Amino acid sequence: MDIRTVPFDHPDAVKLINEVQQEYVTRYGDPDVTPVDVSEFAPPNGLFIIGYLEGAPVACGGWRAHEGPSPQFLPGDAELKRMYVVPSARGRGLSRVLLAELERTAVDAGRKRVVLETGTRQPEAIALYRSSGYTDIAKFGHYRDDPLSVCLAKGL
Repeated sequence: MDIRTVPFDHPDAVKLINEVQQEYVTRYGDPDVTPVDVSEFAPPNGLFIIGYLEGAPVACGGWRAHEGPSPQFLPGDAELKRMYVVPSARGRGLSRVLLAELERTAVDAGRKRVVLETGTRQPEAIALYRSSGYTDIAKFGHYRDDPLSVCLAKGL
C-alpha cells in the first residue's frame, strides 16, 4: 500500500470520509457529528493519510493534537479520526499498516498518547485497537454519554 499525506479536504480524502460517514449511518443510524475542522489535520498539529492500492484510494485516517483539558485530554494527546478501509480491501491488514503509520507520525510530531472514540457496533475496529495495545479510558468527546461509545488510548 502506498501511503500519502494529504489535506483533510483533498478529493480522495473527501470521498473516503463520505464513505465512512455512510458506514456510521448504516451501523448507528446517523453520521458522526463530532466537530472537526480541516485545519486540525494539518501538520504539525495533525495529519491525514490515505492508502492507495494500484492508484485507487482504499484506506484513510488522521490524527489531531490535543493539549487538554483534563480529564478528556492530556497534554501531548493525538486523537485518531476517520480510520476507514473500503470493503473491497478489507481483510488484508491495511488498517494495521495505516494505524502504525498514524502512530509513527504522531510520535514524530512529539505526541505522547493516542486516544480515540469508536463504538460497540464496530467490533472489528475495537479488536484492531485492543490487539494493538489500546486500553479503555474514560469516555470523552461528543459521544461520551452514549452507551454505544467506547474510548481507548495507547501511550506512545
